[in-house]
Amino acid sequence: MGRILAAFYDLMLARAERSCLRAWRAELLADAGGEVLEIGAGTGLDLPHYRRAQVRRLVLAEPDPAMRRRLGRRLAADAFTAGEIVDARAEALPFGDASFDCVVSALVLCSVGDPRLALAELHRVLRPGGRLLLLEHVAAAPDSRLHRWQRRIDPLWRRCAGGCRLVRETRAALVDAGFAVDALERRELRGVPSLVRPAIFGSAPRR
Repeated sequence: MGRILAAFYDLMLARAERSCLRAWRAELLADAGGEVLEIGAGTGLDLPHYRRAQVRRLVLAEPDPAMRRRLGRRLAADAFTAGEIVDARAEALPFGDASFDCVVSALVLCSVGDPRLALAELHRVLRPGGRLLLLEHVAAAPDSRLHRWQRRIDPLWRRCAGGCRLVRETRAALVDAGFAVDALERRELRGVPSLVRPAIFGSAPRR
């Protein structure tokens, strides 16, 4: 499944990238700087949007071997000398406490095995005053028709989409993990099925 998903990942996101994601990535990463960790870096779609002059070190964590191969090729072509790739899951990061100024999560928390453990790890590796920059699709409003459909489809979707979940309550999980969420925006993804359109976007500082 990993090899197939990696092979078609960019193609599957192509319409959404054109519709909104490319612009959102650029907006999200405009202020990323210092020592930066990106979890679930995938094939490297965020790479072109980092501002080189601001980023002293960029660690790209990706646990899937097929994704890492594609990420490596993109990083080499990009010639981003501050970038390095590590084999690491968000739930078990091989870094000391307070190692990074900024952590980036773009369409990742929907598919991690244990989002609460992953967020605890992100909180741990961030320095005091550090920020989690995120762009994540989330569950629709609990009383909505869309949420009911998300719940019905979620088991099948999870099996067909590399573990992606439709009903993650990411905002509440961020609060529980010790992040401030006041600046997060609700957005609607475009160029994707309606089931994955509800999203949150922005900066969540470490409290």
